[in-house]
Amino acid sequence: MSDSTTSTSSKTFTTDSADTADPGPKGFHIRVPSAFTILFFLTIIAVAATWLVPAGSYSKLAYDSGSEEFQITSPAGNVETMPATQENLDDLGVKIEVEKFTSGSIDKPVSIPGTYERMPQKPQGVEDITGSMVKGTIEAIDIIVFILVLGGLIGVVKATGAFESGLVALTQKTKGREFLLVLAVSVLMLLGGTACGLEEEAVAFYPILVPIFLAMGYDSIICVGAIFLAGSMGTTMSTINPFSVVIASNAAGVVFTEGLWWRVAGCIIGGIAVCAYLYRYAKMIRRDPSSSYTWEDRDSFRERWAMGSQNSQGEQNEFSWRKRIILILFVSAFVLMVWGVMTQGWWFPTMASSFLAICIIIMFIAMTGKDRLAEKQLVDAFSEGSSALVAVSLIIGLARGINLVMNEGLISDTLLNASSHVVEGTSGPLFILVMLLIFFVLGFVVPSSSGLAVLAMPIFAPLADTVGIPRFIIVCAYQWGQYAMLFLAPTGLVMATLQMLDMKYQHWLRFVWPMVVFVLGFGGAMLVAQVLVYS
Repeated sequence: MSDSTTSTSSKTFTTDSADTADPGPKGFHIRVPSAFTILFFLTIIAVAATWLVPAGSYSKLAYDSGSEEFQITSPAGNVETMPATQENLDDLGVKIEVEKFTSGSIDKPVSIPGTYERMPQKPQGVEDITGSMVKGTIEAIDIIVFILVLGGLIGVVKATGAFESGLVALTQKTKGREFLLVLAVSVLMLLGGTACGLEEEAVAFYPILVPIFLAMGYDSIICVGAIFLAGSMGTTMSTINPFSVVIASNAAGVVFTEGLWWRVAGCIIGGIAVCAYLYRYAKMIRRDPSSSYTWEDRDSFRERWAMGSQNSQGEQNEFSWRKRIILILFVSAFVLMVWGVMTQGWWFPTMASSFLAICIIIMFIAMTGKDRLAEKQLVDAFSEGSSALVAVSLIIGLARGINLVMNEGLISDTLLNASSHVVEGTSGPLFILVMLLIFFVLGFVVPSSSGLAVLAMPIFAPLADTVGIPRFIIVCAYQWGQYAMLFLAPTGLVMATLQMLDMKYQHWLRFVWPMVVFVLGFGGAMLVAQVLVYS
């Protein structure tokens, strides 16, 4: 899998080879820099903001399982301990059940309402621009190792020829019903998003699905839409996602089942909207491939991802039993990953270990049979596959570096405190719509769903009490606002996804903005309806 983006290929979409000179769709010619450049400039902006935005911090509450006590860290860094009792939580104004801390449901420091203090300015320097990039990459090492192992696994399977043979067999069976596979993938990603927040793990699905979608005549937009957009819509409308709605509900002091049916309805309607939007776009590019938003990059995309169906002698690859077993093992790695995340609490190190184990088994199988590969060929294939995803891994680390700059510069809590004052004096529908927009903005500042939940919910949830609405509505506003931003925020997973497929940000922006408007519009209407029903 080549990482080159400058070379060209004679391959084009199969429907019309004569239109390769067509410059593609007119309009929307905004040129956006590459993912690395965007994140570099955002890091500079974040560093500059630490000079301009007043520094401040909330006191943070954490549970120490060793001593079975609460630890309160003041803005000045002083640590105080107290017994882990419900009475102490109530006295602090933290309306969360003590069991949420002692059981481990909340394992991150929680902001204590009413404790915000201005702090001496802590501006970050020029050295922190690159320093934060390095620190962010180190923080993301677990995800990076997973992605590199994934790349190695892909390289090994590709070297065996199993991808090409399986692709030929699949495209023959789905001929004339291509969108059904796009629909099936979208539904699975929706379910994964709403149930367990399938996000970073979704990068594992591109290598197995992109060549298939490409062979069916689709473009890179469909690939990202069916995987990232559908999964993100599911996470936006989380029903039982422990990393989003559950931890946010815990931090808000409510049971996550409150408002569940509203979120279920939102997930169904959001899922229908995504699938309909993908169908409309898929139909458009099947009718006229040059209408693809990424038409200008079609050749380099195909060269990078297309799988050939013939060997050097021009004969079709035989889909032998050995290749079937290899593909079954390859697919089983993803099934195992989903099972582990949803039922066993797996995180990236365990997932990387399972992928590596399956890769080693595939290597042993590939060294048997009449068309066996040498050990050096397989090791080289693993190395080449990993190297192809190095850029993707670094993007994730660089995005985290921006958040580190704001935390180190003590401006994240300042933005959070300022946001809480914006809604003062408002009530009813206006209050909740402003909350939606606040979470939309905060989604850029704190792109982690669990991170924003524990920081913001203890501050914003009590505001619901002052205007007489249930706290679960604040949880819904948090979900729908933050994730509307994460569809397009460079500080989130978008850049890693686009880097993986070598897709320009402006092309993705052109495709996704209607979905962002839909989430904000539909989410806003749902929130107003909840306020009118329960207030």
